[in-house]
Amino acid sequence: MRALLALADGTYFEGESFGARGEALGEVVFNTSMMGYQEILTDPSYKGQIVTMTYPLIGNYGINDEDFESRLPWVEGFIVKECSPVVSNWRARRSLPDFLRDYGIVGIEGIDTRTLTRHLRDHGAQEGIISSTELDPEVLVARARAVPALSGRDLVQEVTCAASYVWDGGPSTLVETPPPAGRIPHVIAYDYGIKRNILRRLTDWGCRVTVVPATTPAEAVLEQQPDGIFLSNGPGDPAALPYMIAQVRQCLGVKPVMGICLGHQILALACGAQTVKLKFGHHGGNQPIRDLRTERVLITAENHGFAVDPATLPDALEATHMNLNDGTVEGIRHRELPVFSVQFHPEASPGPHDARALFAPFLASMLPRS
Repeated sequence: MRALLALADGTYFEGESFGARGEALGEVVFNTSMMGYQEILTDPSYKGQIVTMTYPLIGNYGINDEDFESRLPWVEGFIVKECSPVVSNWRARRSLPDFLRDYGIVGIEGIDTRTLTRHLRDHGAQEGIISSTELDPEVLVARARAVPALSGRDLVQEVTCAASYVWDGGPSTLVETPPPAGRIPHVIAYDYGIKRNILRRLTDWGCRVTVVPATTPAEAVLEQQPDGIFLSNGPGDPAALPYMIAQVRQCLGVKPVMGICLGHQILALACGAQTVKLKFGHHGGNQPIRDLRTERVLITAENHGFAVDPATLPDALEATHMNLNDGTVEGIRHRELPVFSVQFHPEASPGPHDARALFAPFLASMLPRS
């Protein structure tokens, strides 16, 4: 069945429909990971976006029951060069097209994803539409131009949990650090769209984790007397979340705080910095990050369209990491308080594991000094 992808600038691509029939609208971005499409599809940070996979063959190992990063997929639509007709993996329970159909996600295959990726790199991520029901390019371009931009939108309330819960999903499969002896640190994690592997990694480091909705007042969090507060990843524009910024500001200096991705941006805003929209963002599992303190280069997983503006960092904050591709700020720490964050994803899933040890400073900040 034919399908079209149309962008707001008038560009369109013809391909074939796979997954659900219908239309998908959102910001079109590209992901450079070679694998991990199931984790990408179920990452809440992709709410509001149509994802293009740059790797040409997707779907060859199917979908399993273990690699969900949340309770369901959040991408608005999915674009691939070729969806494999063969599923070959002992863990697979269904094919990628069946998975997309089950959740009503529209996909398109058979387009030149290299050309699309280069177009997005040159002209920036932009609103678009995939349709298998309307095939008139002019009609679809007009609809794409009417899609609301991510800037200024609060998408977190669409992906956060409805009620608090204690994480009982266990550790990851990469346990390499024994839990500390003595008291188990209690971490309260704000769910801005949290990935399950973050919770697994905190468990690896010996923490007990309670997850709370993004709208939970800081007073309610501090009343539980946690040992530390974690700010998760999530979708959309951090500057459109003033209630979250205010919550974090109330926690600074009271408890140790760690943030990842959107949590990193919210933390920076709470300390007085500003954020900016990137041209096409960072989405993939091969982003080179320089640790400014050790000069070590980490290959990391990333998924974000906004970044902290380095020119607005207050004196109280120090940049700790930098993206080697474009020089954007990838990590910050407070000069006096146990407060730090990274823009990239040390928990990976998918992606390399170079940065997984970055949970250690958070653990150390919560344990009593000997």
